[in-house]
Amino acid sequence: MDTNLAYQEEPREELLHGKIYMMSSPTVNHNRVAFHIATAFQTHLKGKTCEAFTDGTDVYLTDDDRVIPDAMIICNKDIIRNDGIHGAPDLVVEVLSPSTAKNDKGYKKDLYEKSGVKEYWIVDTKLCSIEAYLLTDGKYRLDGVYQLPADDMIERERKFCKDIISTSLYPDFSISLKDIFYNLL
Repeated sequence: MDTNLAYQEEPREELLHGKIYMMSSPTVNHNRVAFHIATAFQTHLKGKTCEAFTDGTDVYLTDDDRVIPDAMIICNKDIIRNDGIHGAPDLVVEVLSPSTAKNDKGYKKDLYEKSGVKEYWIVDTKLCSIEAYLLTDGKYRLDGVYQLPADDMIERERKFCKDIISTSLYPDFSISLKDIFYNLL
């Protein structure tokens, strides 16, 4: 048996309010959705000022808080360093997992708000939905809830489903939720 573990990645962890939280390996659906969003960001941002980053990049927000968002957009190149992002991204995307949902909707949402993240997306792979928050006067306000129509919805409910999301950073950017939630198991 090979006992040399040097080839293995270091465990994934976040530091929230000074406490270490181990991150489990994401599910296939989680990875697909995060990849689809990051790819759409990357494609749109090619040749523009802002840059897209994906899961695996550490973001240092305070001495007690280091997070690893699933996707993000950075417009201030001065906060990009080799070991991660040192400051607030302009947009952060968190794809919910059973083990992280409470923090993503609670502590991390508050942390992103206090840190000045302009836009925050909370993505739910089970409901095929995204809650988009915009920072206004230092507080997040819900800008919209985007959701693919579910099979069990009545026609009246389907009419209210917004299935294309855009970002406040680039008004000419939008992505269909069908493209985000494509090929889920």
